[in-house]
Amino acid sequence: EITLRVARTSSLPSGKEEQGDGGGSGGGSEGDAGAGLNDAQADLLEKCLHSLRHAKDDSHTLAALLLISRLCPANQLDSPTLKRVIEAVGLNFPARLLVTAVRGKENAGFPPRELLSLGTALLATLSTDPDMTSHPQLLTTVPILLGILVNGAEGETSESEGDESSEEPTQQSSPFSKLDEAIAAECYQVLTAVCALPRGPEQLLSRGAVPALCQAVEQNQTHSHEKGLTLLSCLLSGQRKDKVWSKHPAELLSLLVRLSKDFCQARDQARLDMCGRLVQFLPPAGVSAENEALKGAVARVWGELRPMLQSKMTPRQIGPVLVLSACLLDLCGWELVGPPKFCCLLVNRACVEVRMGLEEPPGNELCPELQHTLTGCYRIMEAAIEQACCPGAAQTSAPPQSSASSLSLQQSRQVLRVLEEAFSAQMFHLQQVDPSRYGDPFIFATFRSLCSWLAEETSCLKEEVTRLLPFLIGYSRSHLQGEGPEQGLSNWMSEMSVTEQRGSAWTGKEALRYLLPALCHLSAEESPRKVLLSLDTPALLVDFLSQCWTSLRGRSRGTLTRDPGMETACSALLNFTVTEPERVRKDPSFRALEALLSEALPVLVHKPSLLVLAANCCTMGLMIGRLGPASGGSSPQLSGALDSGSGPGPVRLSPGWEESWDEAAELWRLGLQALGGCVRAQPWLTSLLREEGWLKHILGTLARCSGLPDQHTQGALEEALCAMAEQCPACKLEIGDMMRSDEGALRGMTNLKKSVGAK
Repeated sequence: EITLRVARTSSLPSGKEEQGDGGGSGGGSEGDAGAGLNDAQADLLEKCLHSLRHAKDDSHTLAALLLISRLCPANQLDSPTLKRVIEAVGLNFPARLLVTAVRGKENAGFPPRELLSLGTALLATLSTDPDMTSHPQLLTTVPILLGILVNGAEGETSESEGDESSEEPTQQSSPFSKLDEAIAAECYQVLTAVCALPRGPEQLLSRGAVPALCQAVEQNQTHSHEKGLTLLSCLLSGQRKDKVWSKHPAELLSLLVRLSKDFCQARDQARLDMCGRLVQFLPPAGVSAENEALKGAVARVWGELRPMLQSKMTPRQIGPVLVLSACLLDLCGWELVGPPKFCCLLVNRACVEVRMGLEEPPGNELCPELQHTLTGCYRIMEAAIEQACCPGAAQTSAPPQSSASSLSLQQSRQVLRVLEEAFSAQMFHLQQVDPSRYGDPFIFATFRSLCSWLAEETSCLKEEVTRLLPFLIGYSRSHLQGEGPEQGLSNWMSEMSVTEQRGSAWTGKEALRYLLPALCHLSAEESPRKVLLSLDTPALLVDFLSQCWTSLRGRSRGTLTRDPGMETACSALLNFTVTEPERVRKDPSFRALEALLSEALPVLVHKPSLLVLAANCCTMGLMIGRLGPASGGSSPQLSGALDSGSGPGPVRLSPGWEESWDEAAELWRLGLQALGGCVRAQPWLTSLLREEGWLKHILGTLARCSGLPDQHTQGALEEALCAMAEQCPACKLEIGDMMRSDEGALRGMTNLKKSVGAK
């Protein structure tokens, strides 16, 4: 036992710091000895290496290793020499030692614990070299090591002795129950080294690392809380989190419940230290918040966070608490947070941190720790805005004490006041940002948070918002056109813990997408609209639509989904079209927009999921067309919304339009009004409308139905038909004949009667 322990600790170091400075390249030749050995030691080393390479059995191999350990101390072996020793031993040998140990074979000749000790020591030494760590033979030992960590010294292996096809360790009884600390440390060293490989996390995941490590933590095995949780947090980081949670939800939820209980039992500083770790083990947003075990764990954590947030805390202490609070809000919303008074306190503390962090003199750098805290605070502010400005989104099933859904009017006003101050601080900070920092993920987080507020509120701080428009547009344009460094933002988008778009790939359009709702509001107001026009915002929106259309056009039919960003960009452009006709006539970006609409509209009208976008594009084209001559076009795609059915009665909506009508109705009516303007500005359109069957379809529908859905719809249709009757004698005759011969909805259009001379 003593000899083998010397072999483990002297000859086979598990850390590079004991290997000397090294020299030469790996492998070496027969004459290459360690730089720290004298001639006699080097000669003996070569003889031992020869014995290792020509050993007849494992006993001879073991004897040669023991001789090396006695005569050549580890601190005198450089890295290439140590690598030669390991290569001489071979990768199968440590695996056989582990298999023999965990099976507890009586004829092994050595105590199983010592075989286990030597085997893990050899593997730990191998793992100090990335090339060795990535070798398939070493990777086959991963399930064995995981089994050892799960069951103490009761490790296990498959019958194929660690065959790579075995994804998860299997359990087998053995005479041991408690794992030696040194062995546990060496097992974790190998697994950590594998995890550090480029594809290391995937290698561990495919071999059952997550359930095994969760079980080790649950059983409180040696080093499981220090090293096991650290390894698990690495496996759950970034884009892997969704995949791992979807594959092992039960094990990870059980682990989270265990950690939430540990969190509640911890004291003071230990509990503060656990905040950051607990964030790493929260599930992604896709996991059902209705799971009772999850809700129980979250409720327990909130129970401990409430007194912490109500106490005096330093900025360094409160940061992790606020970040954890933000992640819990992302996961389960306001329902479990606590009474309204505490919700107000949580928002207030987040806003105070934001003001303190951002209202610094220009030029002051924010440390990464503070940036992380503020990003968490932003999410709390965003959640508060969602509740304050969208009362319909409150959880109607929540109990009376569930906070934000039951704020009093006075509390709501207080929340909005502190939010306004915090968002003002964000604007102050963004005013100082130089274009060279546009690639900074924290700047994007600040921009995104401010946009969430601007999407709901543009009347407060109107002058400050207007002054910030050059930055907001310049920042969005820079990313859309790919002018700045994007890699940092791409990595952050996939790894950030406080986001509703976890795993999203960065495309460059994200910044403008967040700003679009605010642009829709601001383009309707004269003062900010003038600034937006001076910044050539219409051209930016057209560029965005063009990029989105190119992406949309390339998708297969089965993957087509609504793009709210394109619809909102159309709404903002529509505001410019309605309010700034002279700009529309002269701005070349609107000619480019017309060409884009002509290409997109015929495709969109045949995609049921894109009908709202089609209505936007059709209305936009008509609104532009009414302002002046165009080179050509096609009839408006508005006729398919109404269906008179097979018999008399009120007109019905076509089946494809029913689901979208609430959003498309106003666009449909506005489009018909624009059609009247187009006909008056471009009389040649009347021939097109007749030839393509639009007029015949509308007249037939109106003749067969007894009425229209509402007065606004009737008025819009009547205005379009009156314009056609005024500009085209043939249309006037066709409409008049239909009105005189039928008793449908046409009979109620008195202005149209006058236009065609019908009684």
